[in-house]
Amino acid sequence: MEKRQINPWTWQDRAGYSQAWRVDGADAVIFLAGQGSISAEGELVGDGDFEAQARKTFENIATVLEAAGASVESIVKLNVYLTDIAMLREYGRVRAEFISGPPPAGTAVQVAALALPGMMLEVEAVAVL
Repeated sequence: MEKRQINPWTWQDRAGYSQAWRVDGADAVIFLAGQGSISAEGELVGDGDFEAQARKTFENIATVLEAAGASVESIVKLNVYLTDIAMLREYGRVRAEFISGPPPAGTAVQVAALALPGMMLEVEAVAVL
C-alpha cells in the first residue's frame, strides 16, 4: 500500500492540516464510529477536563484500531465534533502526540451536544491497511 499526502497549497502546513491522502493498493479500509472519552465500563472519563477527554478519545481510537489489526499510523481521515470550537488547537496538540508525521485529512465541527452529558469531543476515523 502507498499513502501520499495531497496539499496543493502551503497554508495547511502551518496549521497542521492535510487536504487529502491518496491511498493506492490498500487491502482493507476501517471505518471507526465516533469515539469519545468513554471507559471500558461505558462511563465518561475526564468530566470538565478537555485534555483528559482528548487523550482518552485517542486511546480508545488506538484500541479499536488494534482490535481491527491496524494502528493510528493507518489513519487517513479524522472528523472531530467539539462542543466548543475554541478547543480546536488543544485537540490538534493532543492529536499530534498520538499521530506523528503529516496529519490525516480532517474536518472539525462545533455541535451543541454529544452522546453523553459532559462529553466535549467525539472523533470519527477512517484507516487503511
